Formats: sequence, structure tokens, C-alpha cells
Amino acid sequence: MKLFDCIIVDDDEMDRLVILSYAKRFSTLNIVGVFDSAEKALTFLSTNSIDVAFLDIEMNGASGLELRKKALEIPVCVFISSHSESAAETFELQTLDFIVKPFKFPRFEQMMKRLEEFMEVRTKSNLFESTLGGDTVFVKTGHDQIKVKLHEILYLEALKNYTILVTENKRHCVLSNLGEILLEEKFNSFLRVHRSYAVQKQYIQKISSQEIELNNGNFIPVGRSFKGNLDIIL
Repeated sequence: MKLFDCIIVDDDEMDRLVILSYAKRFSTLNIVGVFDSAEKALTFLSTNSIDVAFLDIEMNGASGLELRKKALEIPVCVFISSHSESAAETFELQTLDFIVKPFKFPRFEQMMKRLEEFMEVRTKSNLFESTLGGDTVFVKTGHDQIKVKLHEILYLEALKNYTILVTENKRHCVLSNLGEILLEEKFNSFLRVHRSYAVQKQYIQKISSQEIELNNGNFIPVGRSFKGNLDIIL
């Protein structure tokens, strides 16, 4: 996998060092700038392009949110902040992930798996083709088309402008967002339970207030604003 040029922007020196130390553990990250203010980062971005930005929110001067609004061309933005109440606002700015301070390395590692997967999908630019038959969709990869049976899809996972179709044995990445896919009549057996997830109703084994357990043992989080959708099942 190619190197991803990234910057770290945080006005707290200790937090910058923690993020930097975690980022250095991943060979795919090439740290090209570490800044203590949004203004310094914007000056750098005026003459440089990057792939990933790790941003704090509340900083002296301009906030991380203001920085992101002025730099939407950055493919991946990850907010790392103690202000968890701002999470919803960040996702309106094409945010890949939101990490709440303080955090440990496993949480950063989890984010990196998501980041690398997103970049891989973005590079492949797979296309979602229309259904040919009631229970079949096609995923286009390069010049090939892979047939996927709808009833074998356990759940759908959103990844910015892409969606992952997860089956028992494979994950198919398609260039279509989750909301668009769920508008398709053929996907009416899927129930949206989170901003980033929709599950196939027949595979739901157990429901709690915070997560859903599927027949295969996978756990899917339940978003607060989507709990009402579970009334269909209950």
C-alpha cells in the first residue's frame, strides 16, 4: 500500500506527541507536518497537498472545524478531541472517524484499519451495477463483474462515499453511499440501525440498547437516532 502524507494539528503538546508516537507505528503514514494551530496548518496546506489530517477541535485561534471547512479537499480527516458533543458536527464535514481523548493505542489502531480500507476502496473505485434478477447485484472491479446474492449479504457498512457489502466470506466495496443503496427497492430487507450500518433483518439474533448481534456472531452498533427503526423488529 502506498504512503499517505499526513499532518497533526493540536495545540496541546502532550497530545501532539501521543498522536505522533502512535502514527509512527504505521509504515503507511508519512508525517509531513505537526502544528500547534490551525493557522500554521493552513499556511502549510496552501502550498502542499496531503492525504490525511488528524485534527483537534478546540484550539487557540481557529478551531479544527474551521480548518476542515477550508480544507475539504483532504481525502481523510480524523478528529481527535475531548469534546465528544462535537462528533455529530464533524461528520457533516466528511469525517472518517472521531476519537475521544484520552485514548489508547488500540483505538488508534482501529481507526487505522478503517483508514487503510477506505484508501484501498478509493483507489479501486469499484462501481455498483444495477440488479439483474430479483436477488442478485453485480460489483464491478476493473473489467470484471462479480455476482453477489442479496440474501448472502449480512450487513452494509458505510465508508464515506463508499459502501461495503459484507457476506460470510467476503467484503465487496462499491462506489455508492449507504443512503443511496437503501433507497433501492431490492434492499428493503435491510434495516438501518446506525449512521454507518444497515443489517439484513433475517440475520438479527439479539437486540440490546447499544448493539445488535447477528447469527454469525458479529456485533453491530445501534445509533441513538436509529433506535426507533428497531420497533419494526420488536
